[in-house]
Amino acid sequence: MDQAVKQTTHPTFAVVGHPNKGKSSIVAALAMDDSIAISDTPGTTTSKRSFPLKVDGEVLYELYDTPGFQRARQVLAWLKQHDVGADKRHEVVQAFINTHREDPKFHDEIELLEPIMLGAGIIYVVDGSKPYGEEYEAEMEILRWTGQPSMALINHIDESDYSDEWKRALGGYFQIIRTFNPMQHELEQHLAILESMAQLREEWTPQVKRSIERFKAYHEQMIERSATAIAKLIYRALSHVERYPIKEEEVTEHQKAEVEHAYKETLRQFETETQKRIEQIWNHRHLKKEEASLTFEGMDLFSEESASVFGLTRKELLVTGATGGAAAGAGIDLMLGGSSFLLGTGIGALIGGVGAFFAFNELSEVKVLGQKLGKRYLEMGPMENRNFPYILLGRMLYHTLKMATLSHAYRGEVHLAMDSSFKARWLDEKTRKALEKFHTLFRSGKTVDEEKLSEYEALIRTILQRLIDAQED
Repeated sequence: MDQAVKQTTHPTFAVVGHPNKGKSSIVAALAMDDSIAISDTPGTTTSKRSFPLKVDGEVLYELYDTPGFQRARQVLAWLKQHDVGADKRHEVVQAFINTHREDPKFHDEIELLEPIMLGAGIIYVVDGSKPYGEEYEAEMEILRWTGQPSMALINHIDESDYSDEWKRALGGYFQIIRTFNPMQHELEQHLAILESMAQLREEWTPQVKRSIERFKAYHEQMIERSATAIAKLIYRALSHVERYPIKEEEVTEHQKAEVEHAYKETLRQFETETQKRIEQIWNHRHLKKEEASLTFEGMDLFSEESASVFGLTRKELLVTGATGGAAAGAGIDLMLGGSSFLLGTGIGALIGGVGAFFAFNELSEVKVLGQKLGKRYLEMGPMENRNFPYILLGRMLYHTLKMATLSHAYRGEVHLAMDSSFKARWLDEKTRKALEKFHTLFRSGKTVDEEKLSEYEALIRTILQRLIDAQED
């Protein structure tokens, strides 16, 4: 693996520094990898490890997570015993590695220096919430002896801020100094660090610039894939039909309840599968989630809480139903050759609006199909409830927004608790009307062609992009 550092055409960087200053968190955030071990306990990282960020099989850049310095002063003392010019200092560092490779006392220093000596750029991490101390100068001087391009990142683990004194100290050793919070997943912050990497060495610039463009495209790709997954979920859920075979002549209330239960469980499963797909799209494969968070802190897909937070109000449902009814009523006017003075539209709007209002809590009619005894079955679906697609869509948009803005350095439990303002951030009257045209089609039972589904995906993508942009502003 080490030898590969020399041969790669993609940019490679070693993230180094004092123990417990957030090195692993920064690697996790920049590599978008939530599998990296992160702990408050010093010495969690004991060996160097490579974490490449891959897009469609291509490595955009590679980061090495490394152990922290343990005996920097002893290492620097050894280096200074060799009186050489600045152009030969990197050879002395290599000599130190060769001499002490099997010495357990300098294991951590060897691990962090090896990728640097094989060509990796240096990203030196400090904690800006702690005061600067002279003990860091030995570390920085050792890194300067390597001769490799270097930048410093000021992380803030706690709320205190000693950034000014750190910047003064770091300025004597590093070409570029930036502040970076690995717990905030923001596209602009990520791109700013990549831009800084491009400035470290002239011959690296084209490679890093290309990685930046590919990373931007990757971010757009994740949004697009999320929109596709959500659109397919809504279509699948609205058009789904659940069947329950019956042998008896008379249909019991228990059987009706059974088919309704199976119908709801299937739709819950559809949502859970899509949630997992969204998590994979955004590279969150190791989330800590309590079971309740899968249903938004106990807010089940079919609960009144979900309806109140994500769904339409009764007034909005009345307007939405009237809009759909008006479209149907327009057909009456056309059949009458326009002589009805838009009477058909008015009747359709009234019927649609009243229907939506009274179906506020109903999902779909349970139908008895089949003629012969033994071949009869109950059927439920497609979804008739006009509120349901907005509830499901709102829940999925929120889940996606959470994944899109969650740092890969975060190791706490993910909570999906909602606030009542979320719906207002994405669902206005214009958007609702645009969505309703598709929802009406999806629950009609008719086959939906790829073109229509693509149009719906584009609409979802626009909504999702707007939410993510607003979150990062």
